[in-house]
Amino acid sequence: MVAQSSEHPTVFNIKEISKILPHRYPFLLVDRVIQLDLENNYIIGLKCLTINEQFFQGHFPNAPIMPGVLILEALAQVGGILIHEKGYKDKTAVLLNVNQAKFRRPVLPGDVLYLHAQGIHFGSRGGKVQARAFVNDQLAAEAEIGFALREKDQI
Repeated sequence: MVAQSSEHPTVFNIKEISKILPHRYPFLLVDRVIQLDLENNYIIGLKCLTINEQFFQGHFPNAPIMPGVLILEALAQVGGILIHEKGYKDKTAVLLNVNQAKFRRPVLPGDVLYLHAQGIHFGSRGGKVQARAFVNDQLAAEAEIGFALREKDQI
């Protein structure tokens, strides 16, 4: 596991991520990629959360927490970047399934969400990653996420 600090070098910035993922505000949930190890099928991305995130306005206004489904989406997006970099640049990874999802702690405004994805399987039709989200070295959520690969013009 990587030490959690803002001093990590940037592998992909938001402009580069926007070239890989089809998502846009408010659903682009990866701000930066700080580690990418293609030999070991591993990636770490960041999402820096502020009170200005749209979802905090209604979930829950007096005690804002990041919705679990959006944590899973952020994990899926970092997994999609990994799949792209593993050689599937002409395709887009779309969410196929989420298995064994567990939420361990709330994610709050001001938190930095570290998004870890370890590739389990990659193939021409899709892939699977084991994904974990951390805040301050504490596990916030984890899941096994499956993807289908689609031609970019089909999205």
